Amino acid sequence: MTQARIPDCPLARTVEVVGSWWTLEILHVVLGGHTRFSAIRRDLETPADVLADRIAALTAKGLLEVDDTADGAADGAAEPGDPAYRATDLGRSLRPLLLVMAAFGNHRLAPEDRSLILVDEETGREVDPVVVDRATGRRVDTAGFVFARGPKAGEQIAARYPEAPAGR
Repeated sequence: MTQARIPDCPLARTVEVVGSWWTLEILHVVLGGHTRFSAIRRDLETPADVLADRIAALTAKGLLEVDDTADGAADGAAEPGDPAYRATDLGRSLRPLLLVMAAFGNHRLAPEDRSLILVDEETGREVDPVVVDRATGRRVDTAGFVFARGPKAGEQIAARYPEAPAGR
């Protein structure tokens, strides 16, 4: 794996965890309820040996874990040698990233040209995810929100970003 150019950059740390595009693809499938190896393989149309290697890598990174409690209801009856997986807390924490990335991918498409949309399960209404501040509920993708260096900023981050305004 490639080392981050700026080790204390949170964007670089995220990319190090995510790694390849297939990390998000596998997490998307597992978070969507396809947890058995056979179901993941069928959904992604990935060769078994390739998928086994990728799942092993995600398990080693702490994004997935074997689910010994799975009954296989969502994916059909459990068969011997067909393990189930679940996202760890770390893996589940990437779901908002998946939702925002999907919205970004749809942003420039006309509604009739979208192949995958996020909907409210109860109403069926399409939703548009946004990132908000947990404390205030304000959207953070608007003017008035900027990056500032944190207390542990290294030399490169400190040179690039200002101190946070007083009143933090």
